[in-house]
Amino acid sequence: MSPQPSLPSWLTWWQRPFPDSNTLLLHGRQPALVDTGFVAHAEETAAWARAHAGTVDLVVNTHWHSDHVGGNALLQAGGVGIAAGAPEAEAISRRDPGCCAAEYLDQPVAPYTVDVPLEDGQALRLGETDWEVIRTPGHTPGHLALWQPEERLLVVGDALSDYDVGWVNLALDGLDAAATALASLKRLADLAPRVILPSHGPIPTDPDAALAAALRRAQRLVDDPDGAVWYGARRIFAFALMIRDGIPAAGVEPYLHARAWLTDAARLLDVTPEVLAAELVTTMLRSGALVLRDGLLHAAAEHATVDGTALRVPYPRAWPAVAPG
Repeated sequence: MSPQPSLPSWLTWWQRPFPDSNTLLLHGRQPALVDTGFVAHAEETAAWARAHAGTVDLVVNTHWHSDHVGGNALLQAGGVGIAAGAPEAEAISRRDPGCCAAEYLDQPVAPYTVDVPLEDGQALRLGETDWEVIRTPGHTPGHLALWQPEERLLVVGDALSDYDVGWVNLALDGLDAAATALASLKRLADLAPRVILPSHGPIPTDPDAALAAALRRAQRLVDDPDGAVWYGARRIFAFALMIRDGIPAAGVEPYLHARAWLTDAARLLDVTPEVLAAELVTTMLRSGALVLRDGLLHAAAEHATVDGTALRVPYPRAWPAVAPG
């Protein structure tokens, strides 16, 4: 096995299990966090940042899904600024009902605002180092990566991991979303990074191999749109089970029937939501992705416990308006 790539002393990496994204801390006079995990673990995120940096000036979100922005509200209440890709920043400022895909995916996000919209190619001072914002749409339209050219460090968000690529939402983002994600990966590969810092899983020991594998996987999503829809459905459903500590087996299919993402997936696959829900449960049980325990269906992948009370936050359509100026 290849050795772990060396990391500079001004960076602290926290690999976290689902439902949190990994968290990156950049030390210096302007301490910054990249991504803040899931809302149920916001206090844990803030405590970790305090323990390692004392204070944090800025959070940069690679994108707005619930497992990346869950600590934003708590940190922002303590005076921390929030930066995010411009398309998502603008939608959050408008309080669009679709913000964070929170209601669509049934994934809670506490209300926050974006102080610093980020554009492609923008220079960003984080900690003591200069980074470049690289727009990498695909997993979400506003997804971004961060590039540190001197150390050749690449923060990739959900664009890829050591074992996978991010799912794409063909229903919300269009049938070309997979091709868009593939183009973003090609742009990242052209940088030839020394270190890849993904939002899930370990740091790849061989960046070139990880990127090559990601490009092959992303090409399969382009070549097989139905497969891309199934892939997304499996990931979304597993996440729902993780954050709810399982769902009663008798209530799983009614839960799925009520989900907008499942209805859209069924339309793209030309089946009814009822047929897709039943097949999703059956195939995931058969593959071992789900387990039945004490009458509850659980996601089999490793994940942290979630306190259900933390899920009681409003959907973005009910978030308070952003004050002018």
